[in-house]
Amino acid sequence: MSAPSECHEIVLQPGEFYFGDADTRIRTLLGSCVAITMWHPVRRVGGMCHYLLPTRQGAMSKDLDGRYGDEALLMFLKEIDDRKTKPRDYHVKVFGGGNMFPTVGKGKAMEVGVRNISLAVDLLGQMGCSVVARHVGDIGHRAIIFDVWSGDVWVKHQRRTGPAELGAAS
Repeated sequence: MSAPSECHEIVLQPGEFYFGDADTRIRTLLGSCVAITMWHPVRRVGGMCHYLLPTRQGAMSKDLDGRYGDEALLMFLKEIDDRKTKPRDYHVKVFGGGNMFPTVGKGKAMEVGVRNISLAVDLLGQMGCSVVARHVGDIGHRAIIFDVWSGDVWVKHQRRTGPAELGAAS
């Protein structure tokens, strides 16, 4: 499917969320963060979130915050409800959760990507969504482009394999 004659391009920064119509392309860049795309193939609407952490520490405020996976999914549910559609009718894809520091020791901070991926899979399952594609984990970062008019998601994965690629002097 070709791009619409007038395309709105949205670039998501960490913690942002966008839901749009068929004239929209959404981009983001991920490291240990996770992006989820949801696309309705009949209505040709969809969105993307880019969250940093699985959940917020402490109580959730009345305003949803897209920096947290559980709250970003609530943002999706609001958009889905506003359009009088059901979560199960969307094609869902999950990206990111990369290990950005593979040479650094283990620890809770280094496992954020794994925790982000786990939250996405668990909560999407509870919502009744089937994940139709995923590109998660591994080492490095990903550039993501989501064309809402077609539901296509393009991924460019840049894998970091050693200290030289991290900018260390030899």
